[in-house]
Amino acid sequence: MTDNIAWLLVFLMLYWAYCFFWGVRASRRVETSSDYFLAGRSLSPWVFALAATGISFAGWTFMGHPGLVFRDGFQFTNASFYAVAVALGGVILLKRQWMLGRRFGYMTAGEMLSDYFQGNTLRLISVGIALLFGIPFVAILFGASGFLISELTNGEVSRTVAMWGLSGLVLLYCVMGGMQAVAKVAVVQCVLFIMGMLLLGFFALGLVGGFDSLNQGLANMAQNLTSHLGGTQGLGGGDFPGYFAVPGVVQWTSGLGVETPIGGPWTSLMVLTFMMSVMGIQASPSFTMMGFASRSPRGFAIHHIWGAAACVGVLMFVFATFMGISANLLGANADVNDAGMAVANLLPELSKHQQGELVGHYIMLIGDNLPWLVGFLAVCAIAALQATGSAFMSTTGSIITRDIFVNYLEPEADHKKQILVARLCTGLVFLAAMLLASFSMEATMLLGGLAIACAFQLWPSLLGVTWFSFITRRGATAGLVVGLIAVVLTEPLGQKLTGGSLPWGTWPWTIHSAAWGMFFNIAICLIVSVTSRQDKEDHARRDSFHDFIHDYTASARSDRWSKPVAGVMVMVWMFFAIGPGSLLGNILFGEPNAGYDAWIFGMPSLWAWQIIWWALGVLMIWFLANKMRMSTAPEREIESVANN
Repeated sequence: MTDNIAWLLVFLMLYWAYCFFWGVRASRRVETSSDYFLAGRSLSPWVFALAATGISFAGWTFMGHPGLVFRDGFQFTNASFYAVAVALGGVILLKRQWMLGRRFGYMTAGEMLSDYFQGNTLRLISVGIALLFGIPFVAILFGASGFLISELTNGEVSRTVAMWGLSGLVLLYCVMGGMQAVAKVAVVQCVLFIMGMLLLGFFALGLVGGFDSLNQGLANMAQNLTSHLGGTQGLGGGDFPGYFAVPGVVQWTSGLGVETPIGGPWTSLMVLTFMMSVMGIQASPSFTMMGFASRSPRGFAIHHIWGAAACVGVLMFVFATFMGISANLLGANADVNDAGMAVANLLPELSKHQQGELVGHYIMLIGDNLPWLVGFLAVCAIAALQATGSAFMSTTGSIITRDIFVNYLEPEADHKKQILVARLCTGLVFLAAMLLASFSMEATMLLGGLAIACAFQLWPSLLGVTWFSFITRRGATAGLVVGLIAVVLTEPLGQKLTGGSLPWGTWPWTIHSAAWGMFFNIAICLIVSVTSRQDKEDHARRDSFHDFIHDYTASARSDRWSKPVAGVMVMVWMFFAIGPGSLLGNILFGEPNAGYDAWIFGMPSLWAWQIIWWALGVLMIWFLANKMRMSTAPEREIESVANN
């Protein structure tokens, strides 16, 4: 047994001990279905904030983001704005859903949608979206943990064996303690995620010789090399290396897989629509349950401002970028190596299809001198993947129980039976995810990639519940169905289902599938809502929900200027950070290929632009969450009228 493996086992045992402890402790506190499904609606603000941050970001950020930065450069770093976009989505939706959950005793998004719109179709669709998160999305995360262990042990432990072994404990504490165990373990998982990203970012920067050395190497690359992305050919303000510039506002391509965009795929419209898609995370049925479990909306503000926008933002724009960009100068980029520009050949050369292996190679590189740190960082990565996976797996089991078993099969089921069924359903979801990851990675990727974009299609329905009473049941349902179809047809799955007969590929016109779906979703929703007949009684019932929300969100403090200021802030930020205005970042602080001395801040102009607008994004979220009171506790206590 090597030192790396020995230390890996040591830290795994410590991590597993903590997980098992909370599984046992939480199980002893479970007496009612609310205790199991929603932790008794008593998660403290700080527990919610840390757990929600880990669940929203950790898994797919830790292992995937640095590699994509390495592959696609600073045009992809624009996608790091998802830290702010996710927070923005949560600010708009989460508090008002929480208020309705407190008032009417909802445990799932399906219950809320069904009660508000007086129909079960939306409930069933929300279950289907939850299953996309609970099975293929979780399969991707758990499969990645198995792949990491296989790499770190040089194949001594196979991916499949490692995946089943690591994920088995996740199932154990989830079924034992429900939401309480998931949230308490996610707190430590979030801390490990942050520590791991910080350590690896500093490590990568140290290997390349520091910040100045990194940027001097980047300047040489920009002047002398053309990456696989090619040049922007006048798009984005000039003919720049695509690795260092946003390639225009939009490109009228047929879609990835059919036509290659000039200078790279991450146009400003691509980034904007991708940001829209990630707003589906906190609109997902699983995250709605997470919100219902919080004791107070105070945790929402902490999560949105300091957890998501600030903390995850700096991890993405600084430390993940250190890892991804530095890899070019450390041996991972074959073109840089051939040109003799690498600082050191420490990493193996990675093709544009191997970017997902980058973080694992960094961890293995540390093992040459600090084997104990390999074990610690491996556990950080595993914890990050499991933070997201455990929450979606557990909540999916609970959603099936409440929205299918209790609603259709046994409405009078007592607390004990509901908890038992939830544990069985969670086990079945786990088994389905593991079998999918074990035997069909192609299906896993095809279906898992749909989860976030499909969850984003719930926005019109959720906005109807929380903000706009004119949206009717027929409008919300028709829009959602059409939107989901549009998502599928603009994803790789659409080509599979149609035998490759579609005239477009993935994300045509450099517009993400979530935005294609939302365009048709909103159009149909509005048309049907306006034309569908609703009697006065039904309209009055919907208005009663909004009257309740208005009564509890109205404040004695009058600040009429806040709303227009907030609206202007959001529009300006979206235009310049993730919209067409981001093209100014290509050249404002020095053209990409003008040389190091021309870079005003000693770094690529686009990178400096992104960091500035990230900081302004944090300010925007603070203003919305606190000044606009969109993520603060109501000024008076909400009285429950729930029967359960």
